[in-house]
Amino acid sequence: MSAEKSPVIRLDPADNIVVARQPVAAGTVIPEEGITVRTDIPIGHKIASRAIAKGAPILKYNTVIGYASRDVEPGTHMHNDTFHFDAVSEEYHFCQDYRPVDILPPAERRTFMGYVRPDGQVGTRNCIAVIVCSNCAATVARKIASHFTEDILKAYPHVDAVVPLITSSGCGLEKSGDPMTFLRRLIGGHIKNPNMAGAVLCSLGCESNNIDACLEENGLTPGPMLGRLVIQEAGGSRKTVAQGIAMVEAMLPIADQCRRQSVPISHLKVGLECGGSDSFSGSSANPALGRAMDLLVKNGGTAVLTEPTELLGMEGALTRRARSPEVAQKLIDVMNWWLEYCKGRDSQICGKVTPGNNAGGITNVLEKALGSAKKGGSTPLNDVVGYAEAITVPGLVIMNSPSYDPVSAAAMFAGGCNLCAFTTGRGSCYGAQHFPTLKIASNTPLYQRQEDDMDLNAGAVIDGEKGLDQMGREIFEALIAAASGQPTKSELFGTGSDEFIVWWLGTTA
Repeated sequence: MSAEKSPVIRLDPADNIVVARQPVAAGTVIPEEGITVRTDIPIGHKIASRAIAKGAPILKYNTVIGYASRDVEPGTHMHNDTFHFDAVSEEYHFCQDYRPVDILPPAERRTFMGYVRPDGQVGTRNCIAVIVCSNCAATVARKIASHFTEDILKAYPHVDAVVPLITSSGCGLEKSGDPMTFLRRLIGGHIKNPNMAGAVLCSLGCESNNIDACLEENGLTPGPMLGRLVIQEAGGSRKTVAQGIAMVEAMLPIADQCRRQSVPISHLKVGLECGGSDSFSGSSANPALGRAMDLLVKNGGTAVLTEPTELLGMEGALTRRARSPEVAQKLIDVMNWWLEYCKGRDSQICGKVTPGNNAGGITNVLEKALGSAKKGGSTPLNDVVGYAEAITVPGLVIMNSPSYDPVSAAAMFAGGCNLCAFTTGRGSCYGAQHFPTLKIASNTPLYQRQEDDMDLNAGAVIDGEKGLDQMGREIFEALIAAASGQPTKSELFGTGSDEFIVWWLGTTA
């Protein structure tokens, strides 16, 4: 049986497991591994390739992803009942593997067609946001945005969308500390993002997140492209909607004057997401995306990893790549905060992954982290930033955020990301009109099943049709096309009006 036709994939010569490329029936003989499969194995799940003693490490990509919970015979399904989760302790060696990237000179960098803003930032879309200080203004904001139908916007062909950004937070919230800081940072970051030509900020008028304090804290001043709208000052909901529509109508001709122009892709800040991962994510979509990010960074661009709870076990490798001990320590501090915050809770960082991840063959968070980290490629870790903080250092950056796709995506957009690359093995449908999101399927059956949602099929790597370098180059080119205005599948469907979610910590009172 040739390697191309084998029903399993060997990821590293040192591994004591292989991964099912397709469903494998009990009794199947795999000559190249010298094993006979003992039970039916679902696609993407792991099979012991040799005997593993109780307590011995289980190796995937020659990395420990858990320990055998009992003695295991070759051909055994390696999943929940044969795994014991235990965090891998290691001594950190900050910056040991740091190697600066040889950035291409400006004249040799790839370009894309972007919207250049007055402050020099570059957008990949040209949108107007209708955003709320609190849920108290949600209906008003939605009615303002929904007024601008496709027919109305035809008169403004260079404006991509008028988008409502609605949060359930903002009132009954602690008036100081992280909850309010995160909310205001998220709001301000969305208004400042270069994908936004303008914005209208709406409030009821008496909520905890006071509109004027929110504007002041973000260094924002109302003007022609930033409207301030307060329901209690305007005379009620109907009058506020009318005023908001008038504000957007005045912005549209100005926004429509902006034209795409050729700019170097050093202006791209790509937010990296993975949702609904399966065991193929770490073998196809994620490492291929990592190859694309290495190309982006070499061109002077920025790649942003988030969701540190999905990096448990990989923090040592990342700190070895850190550009400074201070950057490395920031990552360890973030990881320690999450470990303490989640102590004793039934949360991912304590071992368990989501039911979808588990059904897709991922057994625990160590295995998931092995794949998640690959999205960031192999370049140095240049910075670690807080939730929704501005991203100012190019190269690979990690942002702190919960492992909840729309929460972390909103945070990356607020930090300045103007494009999103999203890998999935189970079929996530996240997207946003203002944050163009390229969806990358980890396996061919998913791509074929949800072709209307998926932009690229990294399953070609699993199928043996393409190598990671080729797939990475295709992702890189697709990102440039999306940045230049080619609509993603989620944009064509209209996803994004309900995917603005804040990390809501703290008390409600």
